[in-house]
Amino acid sequence: MKVYESSFNYDYPFPTVTLAYFLRYPNPYSRHVLSTDVIDRYVDPETKRLHTLRLHLKKSKIPRGILSLLPRGLAGPGGKSESFILEKSVVDLKEGWMKTESKNMEWTGILSVVECQHFKRRASLAEAVEEAQVADGTNCKTTVTFVSRLGQGKTAKRASVSDEEETPKQSFFASWSTAGIQRTVELVGVKRTKSALLNGKEGMNVVLERLRQGGIMGVLEGMRNDAYEMGGDGPWKQMWRKPPSDGAE
Repeated sequence: MKVYESSFNYDYPFPTVTLAYFLRYPNPYSRHVLSTDVIDRYVDPETKRLHTLRLHLKKSKIPRGILSLLPRGLAGPGGKSESFILEKSVVDLKEGWMKTESKNMEWTGILSVVECQHFKRRASLAEAVEEAQVADGTNCKTTVTFVSRLGQGKTAKRASVSDEEETPKQSFFASWSTAGIQRTVELVGVKRTKSALLNGKEGMNVVLERLRQGGIMGVLEGMRNDAYEMGGDGPWKQMWRKPPSDGAE
């Protein structure tokens, strides 16, 4: 298991950052995200917290080193694949925090990735002056956990058919080999996540700037343009298809 942590700040108020989070797809830095659907959303009557469950469809390319370890036909040509990401979030506007958890639904036997983010409102102006902090912003801490189980099933099957006297020796070397493969897969996941988090932050900044300049309408227009620039006739383009002009058939 590998764990990667990262922290950064947004120089925007907490309510604006939470709104941008829910409006962040599509953007110029998220061309791998094909669609987003809200599965469930409600406000807890007691805590007044907003709970949201969403499903994202993303495309990716499996690294060549990992692709060579997989059975043929498991991934598409060139290692291209699509997978669903389940995202849960809770927002407390009164206390000024939002917690999210995202995890992959496919390929979990190869690499399970769980990303947790904690957004928190920075100090008020009075508190900032007293504590020498920067006011009117939002902190974000991200923790990503990687767990690979690649090769475990094969190792278990190999051990079950071994002779009793040979099992300890073979299992030792098999487990050593499996552990090495799993560590390699997890390290590849960490490397790719570093880049993905940077792109995610840049994408959020694009949405935040659109909110600052044009409000919700500015964000919606930006999303429409991004959907068309992605090309093809995918879910985003179909969702943001412009209505025909007057006189059009």
